[in-house]
Amino acid sequence: MTLRLALAMLWLLHWLPLPVIARLGDLLGEVVYRLARERRRVTLVNLALCFPQWPESRRVALARAHFRAFASAILAQGVGWFASLERLRRVVLLEEVTWLQQALAEGPVILMTPHFFGLDLAGILISADVDVITINTSLKNHRLDARFRALRRRWNRGTIFTRQDGIRPVLRALKPGWALYYMPDQDFGERESVFADFFGVPAATSPALSRLVRLSGARVVPCVIRQDFRAGCCRVRFHPPWTDFPGTDDLADARRMNRFIETCVQEQPANYLWSHKRFKTRPGGAPSPYGRAPENTLG
Repeated sequence: MTLRLALAMLWLLHWLPLPVIARLGDLLGEVVYRLARERRRVTLVNLALCFPQWPESRRVALARAHFRAFASAILAQGVGWFASLERLRRVVLLEEVTWLQQALAEGPVILMTPHFFGLDLAGILISADVDVITINTSLKNHRLDARFRALRRRWNRGTIFTRQDGIRPVLRALKPGWALYYMPDQDFGERESVFADFFGVPAATSPALSRLVRLSGARVVPCVIRQDFRAGCCRVRFHPPWTDFPGTDDLADARRMNRFIETCVQEQPANYLWSHKRFKTRPGGAPSPYGRAPENTLG
């Protein structure tokens, strides 16, 4: 019943213009910022680590903007799931798409996509024209998991794997003309990571991007999403394929990737997923910075 109600609400919301959804997201985001104490704390810890030179008031203001953008992204989820393809093409704007088209003409592609809000909207539109491979975390509720998979594959193209499937089926599916929609900026633990700086902080960073390229021969095309609902759109910018990648050193590759993501974050900091525990795993087994609450400030 809860699932049906949630989907019904998103179906109703998808009829609204994006600027209206943005205003609703502002209201919901302010409420969630005040009530979701743990997520607020994680966000503020991340901002303090990455921007220690900023006054606290500036970090709090960014955290609140982050929650507003996050809420807007959730409320707009139904646009990706239920809106017509014609409407999606009007509100999800693909910029510099020739970089993707040229790379697909030459072989498989990995769309290196950092965690900016609008990921699902962008991915659903891209998958209308390209066979897209995605890797999702499998939900314990199998009925809910199957429903979400069907919504994300609404054009019946591409395929979805779970993290439990491993890398082999992904490599088999990654063939010429197909693209892997890959989000690399998460903490998967020390065993699967190298420590590469992110805003000057050592961050457990998966070297999987380098390994996938070596094994598949795919080209890396960075794909950066900018959620701009107040302007009525979500922009998806494709960047030129990376050259000289991978190199001979996974750590150097990870540093290159993190530097690229840093540059993108500086352009739109509120839209980045700061509420993820990006620095949970510390070098040498040092304690997580999220272990205790350092703030009581609501702003």
